[in-house]
Amino acid sequence: MANELHVVHCIDTEGPLHESLEATFERVEAIAGVRLAPSRATLAKLQRAELDLGGKEEVVRTVVAERLLAYNDTWDKVDAMLDDMMSPAYRQRYADPEGRPWTYNWFCVDHVGYDVNPRRRDIGYHNVFDRYAARLRDGHAPDELHWHAHPMPTYREAHRNATSYLRSPHVLETLARRVIDRRWFPVAFRPGFHVERPDSHWLLEQFVPFDFGNQAMPGDAAVEAQDDVANGRFGDWRRAVDDWSHYHPHHDDYQAPGACRRVIFRCLNVGTRFRLLDEHEVRRAFRRAAAGHTTVLAFTDHDFRDMRPDVHEVHTLVTQVAREFPEVRWRNSGALVAARAALGREPGAPLELRVRAERRAGSLRIEVSADRDIFGPQPFLAVKSHDQRYLHDNLDIQEPFRRWSYVFDEQSFRPEAIEAFGLAAADAAGQVAVRLFGPDGAPL
Repeated sequence: MANELHVVHCIDTEGPLHESLEATFERVEAIAGVRLAPSRATLAKLQRAELDLGGKEEVVRTVVAERLLAYNDTWDKVDAMLDDMMSPAYRQRYADPEGRPWTYNWFCVDHVGYDVNPRRRDIGYHNVFDRYAARLRDGHAPDELHWHAHPMPTYREAHRNATSYLRSPHVLETLARRVIDRRWFPVAFRPGFHVERPDSHWLLEQFVPFDFGNQAMPGDAAVEAQDDVANGRFGDWRRAVDDWSHYHPHHDDYQAPGACRRVIFRCLNVGTRFRLLDEHEVRRAFRRAAAGHTTVLAFTDHDFRDMRPDVHEVHTLVTQVAREFPEVRWRNSGALVAARAALGREPGAPLELRVRAERRAGSLRIEVSADRDIFGPQPFLAVKSHDQRYLHDNLDIQEPFRRWSYVFDEQSFRPEAIEAFGLAAADAAGQVAVRLFGPDGAPL
């Protein structure tokens, strides 16, 4: 619908996070290049910008603001926040003009494979995902579950950032486990640390139609003033569109428009220290919608901080600016709902994957077909072995986007070595099909 604005609250859903006083000062040094002896008294001075930091006083004051250091460092604290903000009464307090309740999009990460965990992350596959899936199981909430991933730092430290998916086999294992253990596959993605690079770009292009990663900001001096993210380190979106339009990325540059299949949406921050959604940006989004373009106004925060001030802030901005644009219809939306609306893609009938299996001496051969084109050139093949490994492999492509085959034998996986395998795919409208099978090819 023209003149429509979708407000999409994307949450990097990571569970509890602890930060010691010493760790806070380590971050101050990394961000501002200033080394100070940790103490509560010094922290208070930094929060009041009373120390000479060579021009970095305001940057550091933002970093160590009391609200930003008030972490939800246990699940009890996270759950207490969620009990309130996921209640019907709370959601309705922030309803859109047509009465749709506030909607959350939970982009869930798996913290796995780390050797060092000083921030007390909840380590384990599905640990975060399962908690939020359980909350949505009654079907009454309008929320959506999506995918968030952290690539593995070189020294396997859970509190460090990274950019390489090629060095992060747990990313594919996470997807394999979601398919086999939870019969689930993503259609929307938020990049950990806001980072995309060529390897993650090409991985997403195989399987995930909607990407809420773009954090382009015009003239972003606040980022360049922070040493740990300046000059395109980590969340580099400097060349991407910044006018709230969406785009298909270029094969060789995820920030440039091109002919790739997935669609990238802009998604700014709230409740943190850079690339912040403000009144100016909200007005730009409304202006685009007023010009006749269905627009997605997406923003992101973390569940390890109290998100209720973020909800209040964004709802206030939206309602205030909306008065200037009476011709624009704004609504609370899920990421998938908004993406479909912006692209004019109707979900249609459920996607269907058909699988035929044939046992031969020492092998299992499968033929796979879809009832229509899927998003990428092949479905995701997940394999669980009897020794409890979860692995991924390529199919043999008979007809791109429609027909495939695979042989389980001594050159791939011996049938007697596997406990189960799964196939999953999405189409361009975000419809998902997941199929599970036993080692004999019988459906599970």
